[in-house]
Amino acid sequence: MKKIHVTIWNEYVHEQAQSPAGEYIRKIYPKGIHRYLAEALAADDLEITPVSLDQPEQGLPDELLNRTDVLLWWGHCAHAEVKDELVDRIQKRILAGMGLIVLHSGHLSKIFRRMTGTACRLRWREAGEKERLWVVSPSHPIALGIPETFVIPNHEMYGEPFDIPQDGKIVFMSWFEGGNVFRSGVTFERDRGRIFYFSPGHETFPVYHDKVIQRILGNAVRWAAPSEYVPDRITPQPEPPETIRTENPLAKLDTSALHR
Repeated sequence: MKKIHVTIWNEYVHEQAQSPAGEYIRKIYPKGIHRYLAEALAADDLEITPVSLDQPEQGLPDELLNRTDVLLWWGHCAHAEVKDELVDRIQKRILAGMGLIVLHSGHLSKIFRRMTGTACRLRWREAGEKERLWVVSPSHPIALGIPETFVIPNHEMYGEPFDIPQDGKIVFMSWFEGGNVFRSGVTFERDRGRIFYFSPGHETFPVYHDKVIQRILGNAVRWAAPSEYVPDRITPQPEPPETIRTENPLAKLDTSALHR
């Protein structure tokens, strides 16, 4: 069995905070969200590596990134600390075929904003209200085995308008007890890479303990995994499939400098 190499990146700040909030979060995720997800998503076809911002090379040295098939990204209060050079390397890897799954407040991460080209702003409210999710694309592989609708008892509200590109395919929609709605599960394709944004997962609520949420993330990993990688290179000029009979008016000019 060929395994999918999954890396779960977490800024790992809230879980280490020496404060009452930090203590509360550690009761939910004692070893950090990244390690909890690594254990929850464990399967025979997955090789999972949990990493964090405080590790050497911000958790993603070339050796690890270059063998990652799918990268899960959880960030919130340390977006600005992620180096642009790392974002460049992740972007290059995505365009070559690596999958990216952006979780919850990762909507404002440098890499998600880079890949969408938008501000990714949204409305939010912390009231611990009920969230009901609906599957709106039941044939999508990420929705496999997911009930038509299910409830998260308490969560942070994310609401529209959500500034993301219009080419995103909506898989899940959310309604919140306070009346707001939100595109809570959206996929994108960028060159060879597949991207899934999934909003459930606030650090102070045990959302990732939910088996349905875990099933969605497992489905997303398998959907986003690449079938092949295409290295970043200049697109070759293939031989034409048909004979070109039209006279080229530039044939006698040296145009090589235009293609450098």
